[in-house]
Amino acid sequence: MHSLCLLLAAVASCFGQTLTGVFDLHAHCDPDVTPRSIDALNLARLAKQKGFRGLVLKNHYEPTASWAALARQEVPDIEVFGGIALNRSNGGVNPAAVDRMAKVKGGWGKVVWMPTFDSENHVRLTKEQRPFVSVSRGGKLLSETLAVLDLIAKHKLVLATGHSAPHESLAMIREAKRRGVVSIVVTHPMNQYVRMSLAQMKEAVSLGAMLEFTGNAVLGLQKENEFKDYADTMRAVGLHAVILSSDFGQQGNPLHPDGLQRIFEGLRKEGLSPAEIEQIVKTNPARLLSLP
Repeated sequence: MHSLCLLLAAVASCFGQTLTGVFDLHAHCDPDVTPRSIDALNLARLAKQKGFRGLVLKNHYEPTASWAALARQEVPDIEVFGGIALNRSNGGVNPAAVDRMAKVKGGWGKVVWMPTFDSENHVRLTKEQRPFVSVSRGGKLLSETLAVLDLIAKHKLVLATGHSAPHESLAMIREAKRRGVVSIVVTHPMNQYVRMSLAQMKEAVSLGAMLEFTGNAVLGLQKENEFKDYADTMRAVGLHAVILSSDFGQQGNPLHPDGLQRIFEGLRKEGLSPAEIEQIVKTNPARLLSLP
């Protein structure tokens, strides 16, 4: 099935961009506490219909490994994974929650996002007066952060840096590599809640991480970057280390396949070739997930 998808993608790329073989690592959906445009099962059906290879279902406030298991049962022949974001509702940087998520039947829980909307960095940047989750203190990673990194290595999971500050992300990448973590991705480094400099992005790549650029930051309700900025930065850090995900699912934004097609078009206008787009939306995500 996968070999056929790759063949079809190669043929179709001669005539324009194709969704066949896409792996969307950042797909929001219902059920959720915030309004979403589609639920997990219907998203899996839609993605399969459009030729996607797979999805990672993301929820900021509860684990999605069980969602992935149900989606695979109801919608065969598409690779669906889940994960956990270490926000307050999941106990913050909670080793027990990570361990349990990894052991959910099927083993489809794959990604551990460090805190996102509840991260200390996010809350301080937005000047919100509410509790937050820390990954470090005084420039040193917390013991619970180190314990989570050990579990990511043990279960062969993917570390995603969430909405951490750039210096925190770099510290986690260094320590994760020391502890045997193979797969690391910096979550939307150009996002307003992260804002890595180009030098910091290059350092992350040199340390062995990949960089995830998300579609909803250049198209839709959360637009904050231009396609030219994305294309220039992707080239500067090296397309071998770039992943393009949708981060769609919000009401009012395009559905994931439609949004990605529009993003492909925008990047092509800025000079990225169909083959380069195939690499960042198909080949690199599969490599991050250690898939053949």
